[in-house]
Amino acid sequence: MRLLPVVVTLSLTVAVAYYVYIPLPDAIQEPWKLMLLDAGFRAAMHLASLKDWLGFDHYITSIRQSTEGFEGAMKGFLGSESGGGVIPGVKVSDITFAGIQVRVYEPPAGGEGHLRRGLMFFHGGGWALGSAKKGSYDSINRMVSDELNTVVVSVEYRLYPEVHFPVQYLDCLAAAKHFLSPEVLARYAIDPERVAVSGDSAGGNLAAAVAQEISIDDSMSVKFSVQALIYPVLQALDFNTPSYLQNQNIPILYRPLMVRFWLQYLGADLSLQSQLLVNNHSSLHQSTITPELRARLDWSVLLNPKFKKNYKPLIVENESQGIVKEVPGLLDVRAAPLLAGPEVLAKGPRAYILTCEYDVLRDDGLMYARRLQDAGVTVTSDHYEDGFHGCFSFIMWPLEFDVGKRALRGYLNWLQNNL
Repeated sequence: MRLLPVVVTLSLTVAVAYYVYIPLPDAIQEPWKLMLLDAGFRAAMHLASLKDWLGFDHYITSIRQSTEGFEGAMKGFLGSESGGGVIPGVKVSDITFAGIQVRVYEPPAGGEGHLRRGLMFFHGGGWALGSAKKGSYDSINRMVSDELNTVVVSVEYRLYPEVHFPVQYLDCLAAAKHFLSPEVLARYAIDPERVAVSGDSAGGNLAAAVAQEISIDDSMSVKFSVQALIYPVLQALDFNTPSYLQNQNIPILYRPLMVRFWLQYLGADLSLQSQLLVNNHSSLHQSTITPELRARLDWSVLLNPKFKKNYKPLIVENESQGIVKEVPGLLDVRAAPLLAGPEVLAKGPRAYILTCEYDVLRDDGLMYARRLQDAGVTVTSDHYEDGFHGCFSFIMWPLEFDVGKRALRGYLNWLQNNL
């Protein structure tokens, strides 16, 4: 009997280790921290899926509750209103822009006698998770406001499952147009020649799409002067790019999860996931996907050889049973900015695009950088060889990573010099 506790303890230890451990590339620093972070996220996903199956809550609602619970515990432990991210002197206001909830950060320096920078930020989270007002997003935007003397407007756009495309995009566009109005810029003493739009992941998608629309809207007297995109998601026609295949099992954004986020965002049947994973939705028999459109995301041409490696394009010839007709958002440039024509890209603002080697979205960002450059736009590509998806947000204990701190510093430095 004395052996029983030992056996049980050993069994539990082995089980936990088996659940937590995943093989990671040698280049990723602090691998066990990432494994533990990923295990926590997977556990929250599994619990949420179970609750959804049992009929208690939508799984997204459960994930939000788990995230809020963790952030609440961290706030209590750190004894800080925003988990250690409060910047003395930054004025924070929760208001609405054109009916859309936003959080405005005004720098301590004030606007008396001189104009300041302006930046609109869209948070990530697969168009379903995250908040402009919580966690690292709040801390980062306070930092941007303070260090760069910038008025930051972080948009609390509506999320899935309450809404789906194009609502998230339209919320962000409405807030952007309001922000860029001469009256609002004057109210906050913002220089109309120094206004940026930025976002990470799904927020990078929204930032790119909004920047495109604003750039071609002749009714807008003020346009964004720069766009800063952090590992943006930009297309949903090819889920077999080199980065999708290389990093399909690298946390925290797994390939099937990204496909699920897309289907949710576009209001599509989630059972289509298996079809999208093998590119059946973009088969050659799809007449609506013209050769010109395919060329806009042809990674065999757009990527540098070091990123193509030994991967080959997956080209499906068989009929895909009308998936594109069923999900028209797949070809909508408002959802997939990489599909925009060169005439649209050419009108866009200067760009900063951050990519990470160990991220399924790496090639989306790299292809967009190449296409913008080909269209004549000045682009700064900031690639992190040891980066993974989400690292930009992991800057605070206990979820801080050195690569995240470096990525944030690179972002701040670029804005300092280019905005």
